[in-house]
Amino acid sequence: MEKKETVLVTGGSGFIACYCIITLLNNGYKVKATFRSLKKAELVKEMLKEGGITSFEDISFTEADLQNEASWDKAAEGCQYVMHTASPTPNTDAKTEDDFVIPAKNGVLFVLRAAKKAGVKRVVLTSAFGAVSYGTLKDTPYTEEDWTVLNDTVFPYQRSKTISEKAAWEFIQSEGESMELSVVNPTTVMGPVLSTDYAHSIQIIRQMMNGEMKGCPKLITGYVDVRDVANLHFRALTMPEANGQRFIAVAGEALSMLDVAKILRRNLGDVAHKVPTKELPSWVIRLLSVFNPKIKMIVPHLGLVKKASNEKTKALLHWKPRSAEEAIVTAAESLFKFNQI
Repeated sequence: MEKKETVLVTGGSGFIACYCIITLLNNGYKVKATFRSLKKAELVKEMLKEGGITSFEDISFTEADLQNEASWDKAAEGCQYVMHTASPTPNTDAKTEDDFVIPAKNGVLFVLRAAKKAGVKRVVLTSAFGAVSYGTLKDTPYTEEDWTVLNDTVFPYQRSKTISEKAAWEFIQSEGESMELSVVNPTTVMGPVLSTDYAHSIQIIRQMMNGEMKGCPKLITGYVDVRDVANLHFRALTMPEANGQRFIAVAGEALSMLDVAKILRRNLGDVAHKVPTKELPSWVIRLLSVFNPKIKMIVPHLGLVKKASNEKTKALLHWKPRSAEEAIVTAAESLFKFNQI
């Protein structure tokens, strides 16, 4: 029998990473997942079970840290492919830009160097729509040809994603040799959570459903289901035409936060009675941000329209995403399941 190929999935406890692991295992690959601490292993097993995985014989766990280069050589050993989903995520503790940018950029380079040493064939990097659409204004949808322009309006998270993705492409060009790279740039990720430990993007739904969000900020962006993001990672890993390409993951039309609220009310009935019904003026959000660091994080995005195109992803990789509506509704339903609302 042919030996199964092994994929290293970094940041193995993440929302996208768990679904990538599920997709790989379901398609007959072995997975080696990395965590900063192996204490996460049991939680991840529970999340994988929730996602339908019943056997753990094809998955192993190893410790590796984005700030410790030496840890990656051991992690990449024996792997034919890498999905690099690990990255510092937005949080209010990041005091300086370096808290995001340095670990993100160094982490990418540590993983790529270790992958090259291990003879990895292809790396799929999880970047973000934040590396595509910031620092610029466009009426037409953003495409894979667009890059974030690093000016004063760009927040540290988007800056870190842009700088780390550019570093990855430069590495492949200058010293990657035969190793291949594909990049996935997801918009706002929704879909069913697998535990009480879930992505920051899902907080929007929780805050709407439990009445924390009294009115909707004026934000317009694309949405995508986490299951489709994982499927896109798999296609980016396995399809020859994905080599050397970046792919935006978006379900379709851009939605305002008020559109998202309307979707929740329309689909969930009485349980969505606390969901806001009005859009808040941007000056109100700016005022509130003085007292609330979480609100402060959205201020630079107020009033921006961030449309994204999935034409290339559909045409080149035959990707067929679920609707944004399904992604949003299943996110809310799963939060009920875990008593988060």
